[in-house]
Amino acid sequence: MAHIAQIKIPATYMRGGTSKGVFFSLTDLPEAAQVPGAARDALLLRVIGSPDPYDKQIDGMGGATSSTSKTVILAKSTRFDHDVDYLFGQVSIDKPFVDWSGNCGNLSAAVGSFAISAGLVDPARVPRNGVAVVRVWQANIGKTIIAHVPITDGAVQETGDFELDGVTFPAAEVQLEFMDPAAEEEGGGGSMFPTGNLIDDLEVPGVGTFKATLINAGIPTIFINAEDLGYTGTELQGAINSDPKALAMFETVRAYGALRMGLIKHLDEAAQRQHTPKVAFVAKPADYVASSGKVIKAGDVDLLVRALSMGKLHHAMMGTAAVAIGTAAAISGTLVNLAAGGVERNAVRFGHPSGTLRVGAEATQVNGEWVVKKAIMSRSARVLMEGFVRVPGDAF
Repeated sequence: MAHIAQIKIPATYMRGGTSKGVFFSLTDLPEAAQVPGAARDALLLRVIGSPDPYDKQIDGMGGATSSTSKTVILAKSTRFDHDVDYLFGQVSIDKPFVDWSGNCGNLSAAVGSFAISAGLVDPARVPRNGVAVVRVWQANIGKTIIAHVPITDGAVQETGDFELDGVTFPAAEVQLEFMDPAAEEEGGGGSMFPTGNLIDDLEVPGVGTFKATLINAGIPTIFINAEDLGYTGTELQGAINSDPKALAMFETVRAYGALRMGLIKHLDEAAQRQHTPKVAFVAKPADYVASSGKVIKAGDVDLLVRALSMGKLHHAMMGTAAVAIGTAAAISGTLVNLAAGGVERNAVRFGHPSGTLRVGAEATQVNGEWVVKKAIMSRSARVLMEGFVRVPGDAF
């Protein structure tokens, strides 16, 4: 019996921040997958190895976690004031769908590097030595990201001594500026706070009613006080991910939060929107031991944050959620700001399961609405492998 042969597609496997994923140039994809739709989704699912009822993604490039089940498609920008258009697809591990509803802040750190190496950036904008400023259009959410990519001898510099908690080895620092990170369309018609409140009473039937900050900056995020959920904010992955009841509770909170934020119209739509919103719980500083064994002292951080991604507690912190944390921390009266001491600030260092992270943001009020012009943080990125991925020719 004849079987359809595999095809090979140019691809690069990259780490960006505390995530990794498969990167493609749009024009390298098969023609049917160069446009949004079922063919593209089917192709990316097969590349990553989903859906996998065993939750291992053995037959694909995925790593069976939300941080490693990711795809990126890049193209020369269609906008005169940007260099590259960046589209992110979060691939479900056990279900047959790709979530296009948000950005990946961690992989954003690798976009500029890939774009330069792939020839998507005008060579005139890349110095022989120094820092290339890559203007990225984040197509999922319609926002601009400015990536500052180090260049040595005309090539992207990937090695260095910048250390990022949650990443084992040091690398070159890539500074990211998330411009005007508050959403303009979803959940409130442009308001950073979809409900108009800094703190809401979020009623979750069967679970309880919680004080919550519902914010749309970087990525839609639901912040709740750790103690209201029975936690301390010092938890590591095992404490949450090994508890099915806790995971079910967080998913219920996420669904009702999405409904309250106007991200979905009906509760059952949340299951098809796993990437957004995020759920995070915050607490005042406390001593704890990070997953690496590193001791984090209360004096090292301004607050503690734990966040869930794709139904599981994240091993560190999603980059987009870090933007939400930095933004909320800059606005007096949010749960994040209160956990950080309730003082005005333009930067915050928070503790997460793998260590600490600093993010800066400055907030102002314009005509009664909170506005953040940009959020800034440093990540790193590195090419892990480049060449071709192979998939069966009838996979899409």
